[in-house]
Amino acid sequence: MSVAESEQGSITKQIRIAASPGVVYEVISSPEHIAQWWTDAADFEPTPGSTGVLVWSERATTKRDHDYVVRMTVVEAVPGERFSFRWVSPEGEAPTETNSMLVTFALAPNGEGTLLTVTEQGMREQGWEAAVLEEYYASHEDGWTRHLADLATYVSQLVAR
Repeated sequence: MSVAESEQGSITKQIRIAASPGVVYEVISSPEHIAQWWTDAADFEPTPGSTGVLVWSERATTKRDHDYVVRMTVVEAVPGERFSFRWVSPEGEAPTETNSMLVTFALAPNGEGTLLTVTEQGMREQGWEAAVLEEYYASHEDGWTRHLADLATYVSQLVAR
């Protein structure tokens, strides 16, 4: 990671998915779909202000002796266009603008498919030491790359049915 990336405090990834923005939106905003390509379980309503959890057990890259549960709050839910939520707040605290990261999935029509842009921001605002910031950034940059590839595969299997 370069100094400029860690100072920026955000990650942005793009992927083209061979499905309409409506289909992609459903897959990125529905707990039952999220649990097929990203987490092991998810529980929330895809409406602004809804709170819930994302749970990793088998899919976690950092092996733990228990499930990794992340609280989240839905910020925006515009079908076919945008879905965003806050997550990774201090343990026991609800995610807010001042203590968490904001993840935004922005969808744009792209030919017969969708260009999906994912941005995770707010890392620098956490006040972490440089080493913690760099570790988080590297882990999440790799994670988004891997999970977006899994998303594209899942969507292609879903639309082929």
